Amino acid sequence: MRLVYFNEFRLGVLKDAAVVDVTDVVADIPHLSPQDLMRGLIERFDEYRPKLEKAAAQGKGVPLADVRIRPPLPKPHNVDCMAVNYMEDGTRTEPAPINAFHKSPSGIIGNGDTMVLPDVPATIFEGEAEVALVIGKRASNVKAADAMPYIFGYMNFIDGSARGLPPTGNTVYQMKSRETFAPIGPCIVTADEIPDPHNLQVKLWVNGELKQNFNTSDMAHKIPRCIEWVSSIHTIEPGDILATGTNHRGLSAFQDGDTVEIETERLGRLKFRISDALKRTWGRDTRLDRQNKKLEGQTPQLTGKYAAPVRS
Repeated sequence: MRLVYFNEFRLGVLKDAAVVDVTDVVADIPHLSPQDLMRGLIERFDEYRPKLEKAAAQGKGVPLADVRIRPPLPKPHNVDCMAVNYMEDGTRTEPAPINAFHKSPSGIIGNGDTMVLPDVPATIFEGEAEVALVIGKRASNVKAADAMPYIFGYMNFIDGSARGLPPTGNTVYQMKSRETFAPIGPCIVTADEIPDPHNLQVKLWVNGELKQNFNTSDMAHKIPRCIEWVSSIHTIEPGDILATGTNHRGLSAFQDGDTVEIETERLGRLKFRISDALKRTWGRDTRLDRQNKKLEGQTPQLTGKYAAPVRS
């Protein structure tokens, strides 16, 4: 099942290119916010699933083009992101030590929304295409062998980054937790529809040009280990997000006016825009492009505030 929020956070079920409003089916779930409602549904999904399936089968769908899709988890309690969790197409000789970071829930935006680049001296702004897990039940000190039943579903996730901010060594929080830096969606796909989350093709386009194209089979620390490790540090709750990392070789600069799209096999396509009031520009090379050209470091900023002065 594919669950979405649309318009004024009405709950819908996606059927092909249409959405069926099923809000009335879940009206008796206590809630004060859309996030409360989705969490309540996740916790009671076995009870509500037959009702949702019936409503979706009998209801009349509205074309997706006629509605505004919202983030399916508007304000999760936790947004955890795995760090350096891909083998980078075999260019890493061994997995990096398992690691993660916490991203602010205020970064969440949805399909058709805008990622806003802040007025800070970042060397580059990037967005990492990722598959995210949606947690289905309270998880604390879960063993890897028992981890998969804790997953309610999967969705597309973008981990926005403002890299290179000073001072050196004090960057993760200010790099990752910016407003609008966590696009998600367009829907939550329930776990039963994803037979093997370690074999999904993930693609990201910038202005129609394919930049990232990798398979989750390249993941270094597999999903059960990620859940085990994160839940050993803090409890993760129903409706929380655990993003599984990216293959960095296709990363490139996000800049003003860009249209970005991520599509993961079986998870649909998420589309959003980039806005930068400073109109800064960078080259369009990916990290792999620069590597192939024997160039070191990140794609340099070309114009705008904070660009390095041109030496004569």
